[in-house]
Amino acid sequence: MSGGGRLTERKSSPTEVLVVLPTFNERENLERVVAGVRHLGHDVLVVDDASPDGTGELADKLAGGDRGVRVLHRERKLGIGSAYEDAFRIGLDEGSSLFVEMDADGSHRAQDLDKIVDAARGSGGLAIGSRYMRGGEIAGWPAHRLLLSRGANVYCRTLLRLRVRDCTSGFRCYTRQLLAAMQLDEIVSQGYSFQIEMVHRTVRLGYPVVEVPIRFEDRVAGASKVSQGEISRALWTVLRLSVSR
Repeated sequence: MSGGGRLTERKSSPTEVLVVLPTFNERENLERVVAGVRHLGHDVLVVDDASPDGTGELADKLAGGDRGVRVLHRERKLGIGSAYEDAFRIGLDEGSSLFVEMDADGSHRAQDLDKIVDAARGSGGLAIGSRYMRGGEIAGWPAHRLLLSRGANVYCRTLLRLRVRDCTSGFRCYTRQLLAAMQLDEIVSQGYSFQIEMVHRTVRLGYPVVEVPIRFEDRVAGASKVSQGEISRALWTVLRLSVSR
């Protein structure tokens, strides 16, 4: 694993679908999100970056009472990109077939999860929960944040020549075949630009990308992790990827 860490013991056989929940200070939201995923019967892997608010301890408690929940504790804040990479490697080693990225802050609804999983399974590639296709929507965002997100996606589509409407969505599902072909050790982006690079690599590898409309609901509790630095890095990532095609 790129970030190292301690993985709680597996208590059951892996299911087909592994839902990865990266966490940093999400104690107020985690239990509700895990419950929504487990209600659908999917395994959960929480990847906690030493949250000072006790998120890791809560995750351990949830794992102690549910055979389908595990926790990867990492020693410091290493970012969302490496959290997914570490979790994907674990799932690939253990035989999972479908790998879901999902936010632990409640902005991604469990009721949208299975249609994203089904789309990935049917396509054999990447399925993205899209806020910007027909039928998708965003609730609770101020106008400036919506404008920034839409502008970022136009920027991605234009420079990378992508047809994907929501390149930055963090609610998505990859097939095992795609991740095995992806060569995770070659991913250079961290933070939220990780999402953009993964779409770009999927298209370059020739795998399909399908979009499924979702309703995105802004977090109820806690603070957003998206900083100005994250936005700047994402813009530079797109520019770098565009000249390396």
